[in-house]
Amino acid sequence: MTHSTYTEQAPSSLNLNTLTTFAHVPFKDEQALAQAELNYLLESQAEAVAPTKDPLTSRDRRIIGEIIEVESSSVRTIWIEGGITVWVQFVEGGRLPFDRNWFAKRVAEVKATLPETPLERNERLSDELEEACTVFGLYHGEIDWLSFSTKLYQDGRFVGFVGCNQERWYARPRQYGVNRVAGSAEQVIASLGVRAAVAA
Repeated sequence: MTHSTYTEQAPSSLNLNTLTTFAHVPFKDEQALAQAELNYLLESQAEAVAPTKDPLTSRDRRIIGEIIEVESSSVRTIWIEGGITVWVQFVEGGRLPFDRNWFAKRVAEVKATLPETPLERNERLSDELEEACTVFGLYHGEIDWLSFSTKLYQDGRFVGFVGCNQERWYARPRQYGVNRVAGSAEQVIASLGVRAAVAA
C-alpha cells in the first residue's frame, strides 16, 4: 500500500515582506482573498481609531537632513538603541547608525545656524499659545497665520486679542487700543487680567 502526502507552499510570486491587500493577491483563492480583505480593513480601522503621531517635526527632519546630508523628506524617524547608537530610518527603507554623542553635538551646531521657517515658527507659537490657553481655561478663534493673531474667549465671553510679532507677544482687550507686550504667551494673557484656571 502506498501513502501520499501533500504539502501546500506559498506561490513564488507571494512576497511575505510586503503589505498585501485584497486587490494585490496574486491568486483567486477565496479564503486568501477574505483574509487579505480582513487584514486591510483591520489596518485601516486601527489607523482611523489611533492614528500614529509623527514624533518628528519638519524642523527635526531639516536638522537631521542637514547633519547626514540627505533630503529632509527622506527621513522617516530616529531612535536611540542602548543609549549609545542613534538610528536614522529612511522613508524608502534602510537606516544608518550614528554615535549618540557625535549626533547630539551636530544637532546643537545645526540648530544654532538653521533659520526657522514661517511654518516652524507658527507651529512653535501655536504650541505656546495652546499651553497658555490651557493654564487660563481659555480657547481661541481661528488663527490668522500671516500675522499670527487671534481672539481669546472664556466661557463664551470675548476676552481680548493676542498675537506675536517680531518674537514679542502682544495683547489688547479691544479691537483698537494699546498693545500690552510680554515675552511669552502666558505673560501677555495675564496682562489682560485673566486669572489662571483653578482645578476643581
